[in-house]
Amino acid sequence: MNKKSFLLALFTVLIWGSAFSGVRISLQGGYSAGHLVLMRFLIASSVFILYAVFPGTNFRLPRRQDILKILLLGFVGMSIYHSGVTFGEQTVSAGTASMFIGSGPIFISLISVIFLKEHLSRTGWIGLFVGFIGILLITLGSSDSSFSMSGGSLLVLIAAIATSFFFVFQKPLLSIYRPIELTAYVIWAGTLPFLIFLPDFLDTVENATLGAHLSVVYLGIFPGAIAYVTWAAALSLGKASSVSSLIYAEPVIAIIVAWITLNEFPSSLSVFGGFIAISSVVIVGWFEKRNCT
Repeated sequence: MNKKSFLLALFTVLIWGSAFSGVRISLQGGYSAGHLVLMRFLIASSVFILYAVFPGTNFRLPRRQDILKILLLGFVGMSIYHSGVTFGEQTVSAGTASMFIGSGPIFISLISVIFLKEHLSRTGWIGLFVGFIGILLITLGSSDSSFSMSGGSLLVLIAAIATSFFFVFQKPLLSIYRPIELTAYVIWAGTLPFLIFLPDFLDTVENATLGAHLSVVYLGIFPGAIAYVTWAAALSLGKASSVSSLIYAEPVIAIIVAWITLNEFPSSLSVFGGFIAISSVVIVGWFEKRNCT
């Protein structure tokens, strides 16, 4: 990974790591989960509309043959992912949610094997198995019962799988479109399904606290708009596997921010599971690189 790609990805992960606490703050300040994702993406969409109509940006419309791909990417990577995280964080702490998302490279590897026919060595399969054990421990640590999966945990786990699909299938389109163009397309596409939350939306906005409003504005502009552009730019400059490896740092940032802003900390079992899930993929990656040299 070159220096520019690394710095862009690192900036993105720092911003995304703060988003989990932002979601909790907005939920606690009067926003419902549905109205939160709607407001967040209306703000993010507005940012890209302003950019697209600004003179001199040379913003291009998507090709007709790519529209279905973009709609699917927006639905999976934005609508499903952010619904899963936001509704999931009604019952799951910010730190625990981030550890589910931080395990994303496990799903990225599996998706690449199934859909892109990439080869995975025996060491890789062992790493995936150990990683799923880590995810199981995160799940159990976030549940009220020792042997059950809470609804919130399931939603965030679905979100982790959805964003993994997004990362894998986003990169080919970056050879055709500029990062800011592709990000605008998928943000707009992902916003459309959130319009189902329009009923009573204005009442929620009127009754939410100032802190909740500031938080959702931050979520819309920075994690929702800017960070997706810098992530796409990092992907366009480097290998997907190398860039995605920085996702491992996201739970650390999220846990620190949640501890400072919300006085939240995941359970010991969840932290242990997160360590296993992330370490398994890091170790496998190290072995794979060692065998290639």
